[in-house]
Amino acid sequence: MPTLKELLEQKATLDKQIEEAGRSERSAAISQVRALMADHGLTVADLGNAKPPSKSTSTKGAKVAAKYRNSETGDTWSGRGLQPNWLKSAIAAGKSLEDFAVSPS
Repeated sequence: MPTLKELLEQKATLDKQIEEAGRSERSAAISQVRALMADHGLTVADLGNAKPPSKSTSTKGAKVAAKYRNSETGDTWSGRGLQPNWLKSAIAAGKSLEDFAVSPS
């Protein structure tokens, strides 16, 4: 069975080999990319300084139509997030959520 010192020496040797192999493969990949760029007449600028397309359909921060309305005060709730206190107290008093539903237009 190898000793700790021998194993550490083997590890150091393997680490050096891994580093050399990585450098070699990286160098080969760079050479291949440069050759492809030359063959196709590409420049570094052609490789993608373009920004990814933005989501123009994002709804973050957009207002949502009210689904529930308190007819007495005019308060509304979209149905998202926590229920407002006026709706909680009305439901606790025996009314149903459907009593406050806004009719579709």
